[in-house]
Amino acid sequence: MELVAETDGPVATFTLNRPERLNAVTPGMVDALDAALASALADDAVRVIRLRGAGRAFCAGYDLEWAAAAMRDGDVAGPWDPAADYRLLNRYVSSYMALWRSPKPVVAQVHGVCVGGGSDLALCSDLIVCAEDARIGYPPARVWGSPTTAMWFHRLGLERAKRLLLTGDPMSGTTAAEWGFASGAYPAGKLDEATLALCRRIARLPANQLQFMKMLVNSAVEQQGLAASQTLGTLLDGAARHTPEGSAFSRDAAADLHAAVRARDEPFGDYGFGSRTVADPLA
Repeated sequence: MELVAETDGPVATFTLNRPERLNAVTPGMVDALDAALASALADDAVRVIRLRGAGRAFCAGYDLEWAAAAMRDGDVAGPWDPAADYRLLNRYVSSYMALWRSPKPVVAQVHGVCVGGGSDLALCSDLIVCAEDARIGYPPARVWGSPTTAMWFHRLGLERAKRLLLTGDPMSGTTAAEWGFASGAYPAGKLDEATLALCRRIARLPANQLQFMKMLVNSAVEQQGLAASQTLGTLLDGAARHTPEGSAFSRDAAADLHAAVRARDEPFGDYGFGSRTVADPLA
């Protein structure tokens, strides 16, 4: 099972369950997320949804082996059709945004890496709680990608969103909390306890009040032009995969995925999202 859904009282927990691939996103995982969300929304006993990852990471983004195969001989193989590309990617944006639109609050519990499409899952949640040593960012900003949900600005503001997207640098969970990406950062061993405690605290409110408060805040973000930014971000994601650099990355990834990612990240000194983060750019 690529996603495991469990319910404990008022809290439904969705666990991304591809630990051997750092919970990288696949079509099957997103289908399972859609089904789990529909079930939780239909259960009147559930007040809050917690989203987390199994194993060493929250989510390492889209499964690049699947993505490279899709470009080689799948739905977006052959000459680039921007409309077909947009339909493919928008299907994922719709599922991520279902978390945003859910009348029941969604709390993302982030540990390990949370990058690329994995960051979209977290960003479309209502609240994010991080492990202090988490590594969060959007490395496809360096080549081969654009954030399809376009949430970075709305969560972090202009300066900090550009600081991440103009470098592809990661931030730690501690920095994420300081910058407003997350509502708190905890030692990894305390993360599960802290997130569950927050979920249970939220669940004390009446369901209608939770829906009202979420609707109020989300409406302000949506009036800032979120839908238009997401359309542009999704179109630019396709364009980024078909620039000369993006096409070269696709060829390299098809031959050796890890070597392609290493070549992308080593000039920045953070292949594998190691110790260097936005908090210490001169390290």
